[in-house]
Amino acid sequence: MRAIEAGTLGAGSVAGDEFVANMKQARWWEDGTARWIEVCFCTTPLDEERPYWEEFFELVRIQPATARRKCRDETGEQPWACIDCDCTAKLASRMQRQGESFLETLRVAVSQNRTLRAVWDE
Repeated sequence: MRAIEAGTLGAGSVAGDEFVANMKQARWWEDGTARWIEVCFCTTPLDEERPYWEEFFELVRIQPATARRKCRDETGEQPWACIDCDCTAKLASRMQRQGESFLETLRVAVSQNRTLRAVWDE
């Protein structure tokens, strides 16, 4: 929580500010997982970011949010196309209607000195 609030989550990574933005959009699901969408330019998704995330999370599953064969950055059609691309907009919109805000659930857990699971199970 401190790293998110201080804006230092992912400090030193090329993804920098994306870490905090991801946590603000992350959702906490009934199965006890946090899920979010991250724009990633690595050939292997989250290759560079993985050590930063693994400091706080067990990464259970990483998958492309869209078909990579259609990605203009991936195909070389438009380098860095993902910066302004809205290909994940539908998925992001759908995710915001599912689960609970991860950040709010985490805040409650921290303020009550409880686990995320205990707060969710109430």
